[in-house]
Amino acid sequence: MASAVFQANRTALITGGASGVGFALAQLCQKYGMNVALVDKSTEGLEKAKEILSGSARNGQKTEVYDMDVSELPQWRSLKSEIEAKFGLVDLLVLNAGASFKPSQGFGALGTWLDPSYHHKTYDTNVFGVLNGIAAFLPLLQNKNTPSAIVITGSKQGITNPPGGNNPAYNASKATLKHLAEHLAHDLREASPLISTHLLIPGWTYTGFSGNAGPIPDEEAKAKKPEGAWLGSQVAEYGVKKMCEGQFYIVCPDDDVSEELDKARMAYAVGDVVEGRPALSRWHEEYKDSAAEWIQKEAERRKGGE
Repeated sequence: MASAVFQANRTALITGGASGVGFALAQLCQKYGMNVALVDKSTEGLEKAKEILSGSARNGQKTEVYDMDVSELPQWRSLKSEIEAKFGLVDLLVLNAGASFKPSQGFGALGTWLDPSYHHKTYDTNVFGVLNGIAAFLPLLQNKNTPSAIVITGSKQGITNPPGGNNPAYNASKATLKHLAEHLAHDLREASPLISTHLLIPGWTYTGFSGNAGPIPDEEAKAKKPEGAWLGSQVAEYGVKKMCEGQFYIVCPDDDVSEELDKARMAYAVGDVVEGRPALSRWHEEYKDSAAEWIQKEAERRKGGE
């Protein structure tokens, strides 16, 4: 059903659209002949993104950008009015904006647990930024008699939950998005079957989190990115392919970690609950060697199709 979304004259609204995966998705949507509306907090990034997209637009394609804080519901309501006036309905809603903040007392020595404001800021952007977008734009998707789609960007850290400096509030926010996306997909299956929901779970990707600030050409990104990381365009292409195949969970590999290894790590994480192991046992001194051995064997089993 999602394949019907990627058609000429359809409209995509993408948050976090001024760089990384969001901008790559915008470029891909444009190649399909779609109109694109980009939302981001980076005014400079948005201006550059619009310049690039407007330069490659064809056949009257529209490109608009909106400088906005996704954590603010009133701004979403204003955006809805602007989008309706400019584009009418929305066919693809990509809720991709995300952020990671540093606690005031640092990550070490339990600093993340001594600064509730750090958690608030993280959840306001990563969780409520998505909920606000759904509340504002779901009616526009429902007021259609053609297929539409909602994409929510999660993270593997929201599933395997690595400890330490990997930011517990970020992990928790992405775990929350996984659960919310699952509920949304279930509810829409009955209430609005023409709307498909997809959880995009990138692997190691060269984005703003890893130094890729702003929309830059792939050739430039290739020269700068870490060796094992994917480009945003690779994630976008993989994500659209899996959407068109009807996948809800879109777990992207990268050049460092295979799909089989990802799944083995996720299976081990769930095993902590099922087997009654300590929390995050994969990183415990007592368990780390046996965990690594189990994960490797499970990845090999999955790769062999057993």
